[in-house]
Amino acid sequence: MTTTTALPSATTSTPPKVRKLAARSRRTPSSRRRSTPLTIAMLAALAYFLLPLFWLLIASTKSTQDLFNSFGLWFSDAPQLLANIKATFTQDDGVFVHWLLNTVMYAVVSSLGAALLAAAAGYGFAKFRFRGDRFGFNLVLGAVMVPTTALAIPTYLLFAEAGLVNTPWAIILPSLVNPFGLYLMRVYAQDAVPDSILEAARIDGAGEARIFFTIALRLLAPGLVTVLLFTLVATWNNYFLPLIMLNDPNLYPITVGLSSWAAQAQNGGAGASSDMLALVVTGSLISILPLVVAFLLLQRYWQSGLAAGGVKQ
Repeated sequence: MTTTTALPSATTSTPPKVRKLAARSRRTPSSRRRSTPLTIAMLAALAYFLLPLFWLLIASTKSTQDLFNSFGLWFSDAPQLLANIKATFTQDDGVFVHWLLNTVMYAVVSSLGAALLAAAAGYGFAKFRFRGDRFGFNLVLGAVMVPTTALAIPTYLLFAEAGLVNTPWAIILPSLVNPFGLYLMRVYAQDAVPDSILEAARIDGAGEARIFFTIALRLLAPGLVTVLLFTLVATWNNYFLPLIMLNDPNLYPITVGLSSWAAQAQNGGAGASSDMLALVVTGSLISILPLVVAFLLLQRYWQSGLAAGGVKQ
């Protein structure tokens, strides 16, 4: 006769503390990470960033009188967005179009050049050892702390001696120097470009320039796009440097051009109209649209470029 002994169940044999921990581990991630104070803080931050854009969109549909006589966060009785856009592009013989094209040229050329230089320098600091490399990189880190406004006057004096004031080069050349972009590309290139691939390319007889442009630059693409976006935004929104470098209104970027319109609206200068302030607001809305499109198109590269440098493989 065979007797069977019942094995103790897992529920009775497992200590209560272990069962409690196991029950916690089976909870869904959403239930574990839900936090009411954090949600409120995120909503407050979202409102802080989006309310100015919402106000700008609403204000662009109003005349100058409605800007002061109606509620700021809602439409007036007679919205006129299309009329404001048309007036913005036709004011002063269409000078706003020149400002927009100038801004696109300054921002695109500067961002492409700055991203390429930062990638080359960051790759060099990350993959080559030479005399003074640590000192040079520490010098770059120190340059990150220097505000650009502190360098505006010395830069103006240098460009005045070179005869480049009141030319597009006065905006493009200073924008090519991006210490933060160089630092970011150096950190990113440290892990994004394996040394084994570089050694294999050298064994096959490839030169350093060919290795950089055909191999390293492709691996650095996410970080390259990140630096490009940062420089694009910085150059697009640059105000102080063009203000002191440029005298010709046909060379103004949008920032300085809209500022001159705002001064005309306040002082009632030559060329000012009763709706000049509305044109300034509408022009500000138009000026941010290309940046929004650029971020939407390049967002995935930008996010991966930011995250990859902080993860050690």
